[in-house]
Amino acid sequence: MKRIGLLINPIAGMGGSVGLKGTDGDIYQKALKMGAKPITPHRIIEVLTQIKLKEKIFMFAAPGKMGEDVIKGIGIQYEVIGNIGEITTAEDTKRLAKQMLREDIDLLIFCGGDGTARDIYDAIGLKKPVVAVPGGVKMYSSVFCFNPRAAAQIIDGFLNDFIQIEEREILDIDEELFRKDMLKSTLYGYLKVINFRNLIQAGKDGSKFGKTIEENKKEIAQFLIEDMKTDTLYLLGPGTTVKAITDNLGLPKTLLGVDAIHNRKIIEKDLNEKTILELLEKFDECEIIISPIGGQGFIFGRGNKQFTPKVIKKIGKKNLIIISTEDKMRNLRCLRVDTGDSDFDAELKGLAKVIIGYKEQLVIEIEC
Repeated sequence: MKRIGLLINPIAGMGGSVGLKGTDGDIYQKALKMGAKPITPHRIIEVLTQIKLKEKIFMFAAPGKMGEDVIKGIGIQYEVIGNIGEITTAEDTKRLAKQMLREDIDLLIFCGGDGTARDIYDAIGLKKPVVAVPGGVKMYSSVFCFNPRAAAQIIDGFLNDFIQIEEREILDIDEELFRKDMLKSTLYGYLKVINFRNLIQAGKDGSKFGKTIEENKKEIAQFLIEDMKTDTLYLLGPGTTVKAITDNLGLPKTLLGVDAIHNRKIIEKDLNEKTILELLEKFDECEIIISPIGGQGFIFGRGNKQFTPKVIKKIGKKNLIIISTEDKMRNLRCLRVDTGDSDFDAELKGLAKVIIGYKEQLVIEIEC
């Protein structure tokens, strides 16, 4: 049997739907007051229930909400190690990961975001391979699986000894700057991941600046502005490609948040799920304008969790406008979604049009 550790960051991802762009530091308490709900326990349950070779696992689970609570009744043999208090911290993650090393685990499964990946690196470095289940808000690091289903497939591959281990980058994102609309990422370290069937995401590509890239963004923006309908609400997702629309209109834009335009004027900035749903009650027509994350191809589920399944369902798949520079699309085999609802992700699958220039489109597959 394989000895596998299980660690969950129970507060990771809770800032996403409420528009807080993370839960580092004291932001967790603010997220709770705004009605945020836990994300990671449900993601790990989805992973564990889909593992086919449960009989080959003996699991060392962190206590309580960091692991023990979700593994009960799953059908996997386990032992709880360590202890935690009512409020969990990064130090708990590091301490428990080190305890699991002392249990001579073969693999560590963890669920969280970039901050959790940094904590795991601090604790175990490159001593053991990991399966990183995406549960945070941003997840720009290249250690994470595409989604919980991919994580389960990787674990089954590991249990069958189909092992291809790679060292992947962890990016250190400054959340304080992120909330101020500035994206600063630095290389923090590396973790060993199991890349079975290429089910691990790439790291985020930085936005490139140059005459051709910027001209391409302006062409896309010009086409969209000319095509905008009167009395339709437009929800603009994060990123520099989308921001080119407001730049062209001479309007301010929250670079890393969701803003609303109506009749070519900004009516709301830095929206979260609640405020988006309130806006949708006031308008009969609404469209979402989004751009995939460079290098990864995610259009939902990375950095724009304000667009929850509830929001997207209300607006409708036919009202999604996807835009991208040609340079970004050149390196993508497909687009991806990871909304946190696997059944809804399956509904979003299929062919999609992407605007890549002035009256220029290409067709690409959306996968999950």
